[in-house]
Amino acid sequence: MTATTLELETPCGTARAHLHPVEAPRAALVLGHGAGGGVAAPDLLAVKAVADAAGVSVALVEQPYRVLGRRSPPRAPVLDTAWTSVVEQLRAGPLRDLAIVSGARVACRTARASGAIGVLCLAFPLVAPSGASRQDELDGAGVPVLVVQGASDRFGRPEPSANRTVAVIRGDHGLKSDMPGLRAAVASWLDALLAG
Repeated sequence: MTATTLELETPCGTARAHLHPVEAPRAALVLGHGAGGGVAAPDLLAVKAVADAAGVSVALVEQPYRVLGRRSPPRAPVLDTAWTSVVEQLRAGPLRDLAIVSGARVACRTARASGAIGVLCLAFPLVAPSGASRQDELDGAGVPVLVVQGASDRFGRPEPSANRTVAVIRGDHGLKSDMPGLRAAVASWLDALLAG
């Protein structure tokens, strides 16, 4: 099917969703970029390929601050508001009637509000530059979570729990060193999530 790009107005500015639909989708993955990155990051494109193969439509989302060309994200409440608005609009439009898997750090904080059935975190920054832990964001997701983390990630490594799978792969925070490991971890978790 043909990829399309949508401009979505949120209370925080215009977001952009790059839609990659599949025939007869089982679900949809709404996947965001890292703090200073974009939707063409190698890890996001690898996950998109895994989702395609699993029969899952994908929306790669650029937050409003990135659409404006800014590198630094705003405060978490602003990101959360924009993300929730984007997911609501996609759920009411092109992803209507599909179960949503949400992917990004912001997805942990908004999973319940956006009705996600699972959260995918690529290189979750567990320890903030200030030294504060972000463990509460992971613990508060309220849905099954997969964290794919590089073994030498300078931002730490979360622990698994009853509702959280942590896949440790070779590499650092960029997850570029072990694309096969990344794809395998996401494929296995996504398949189990959707089978349940």
